[in-house]
Parts: sequence; C-alpha cells; structure tokens
Amino acid sequence: MMVQQLYQEAIKFATTKHMIKGQKVPGTDLPYVVHLSNVAMEIIIASFNSDNFNLAFAVQVALLHDTIEDTSTDFTELEYKFGIEIANAVSALTKNEMLPKEQQMHDSLNRIKQLQAEVWAVKLADRITNLQPPSPNWNSEKKLNYQMEARIILRELKEGNNYLAKRLEAKIEEYGSYINN
Repeated sequence: MMVQQLYQEAIKFATTKHMIKGQKVPGTDLPYVVHLSNVAMEIIIASFNSDNFNLAFAVQVALLHDTIEDTSTDFTELEYKFGIEIANAVSALTKNEMLPKEQQMHDSLNRIKQLQAEVWAVKLADRITNLQPPSPNWNSEKKLNYQMEARIILRELKEGNNYLAKRLEAKIEEYGSYINN
C-alpha cells in the first residue's frame, strides 16, 4: 500500500477518535489533528534525511501515537485495524497510568527502546512538536520540568534518529527562552 493511502487511513481514524473526545491542542482552540499532522510532518522530513527509514510504518505510528493514551481506542482495536507492529509501537508510546507518575515516562522510554528506530523517531518528533510556547497558566517550575523531560528523551533516544535528535536539541534550547517568562 502506498504511504499516502496509509497516511489517509491513519489520520481519518485518529481524527475521528480524538474528535469524539473534543480534544484540542493544549493551550489552543486548534483540533488535535493539528498536533498529529505536525508529528507526521516531522517524520516525513526525517525520512528524507535518514537512511533505511520505514516511512510507511513511521507515519502511521506518528498519526496514531496518542490514540490509546487519549481516546477510547484500545490495543486490540489498533491491532485489528492497523496490525500488530503498529499496535505495539503505539502501546510503547503510551504511558502506563497504573505506575506512579514519576515512573511513567521512563517505563515508556524503556518499552520504546525495545522496538525499531522509527518508534524512537516518533517519540523524538512528538516532543519536538510539543516544545511550542507553553500554556500561559504554566509556571516556571512546570516549564523547567518539561524541558528536563525533553532532555531525558533526547539522551535516551538520540541514537534512534540523528536528524530528529539534532532538531530536538535545538528545540530544547529554544524552549529555554520561555522558562522565566
């Protein structure tokens, strides 16, 4: 199947799931599909700058990466619709809310590191996309913690995609301008 067709199927599925919940890009009135398409755009550009990159797989994971975590979608539904590899990738990118909050990100990173580099790339792309101007109600401590989380993601996953690692590093530094504002 062509990448364009896979993209269309994944974005339609994800958009429908996120719309049911009325989910918006945090701190904006934009529909959540904007975030998903931004992550997919990072993945598409990374594919042009990376050797042996499975774009067909990665773009689907990018578009679906928040469906288990933020919608009523479960692993079985994703597996049925998109296959076991996609479902495993999205599951790894999903925080295990049964764990204490301080362990959730490290657990997810460990599960991501068990999978192919494209899953690592989606996590890098997701954080690049999330390092936009923070919500006005975030205090300096919350902004600093978010930047520190981004540094952990970069440290743990930078070997997954050199192009996206450099992009994330630059976004982390740029994000520093928001911390004391």
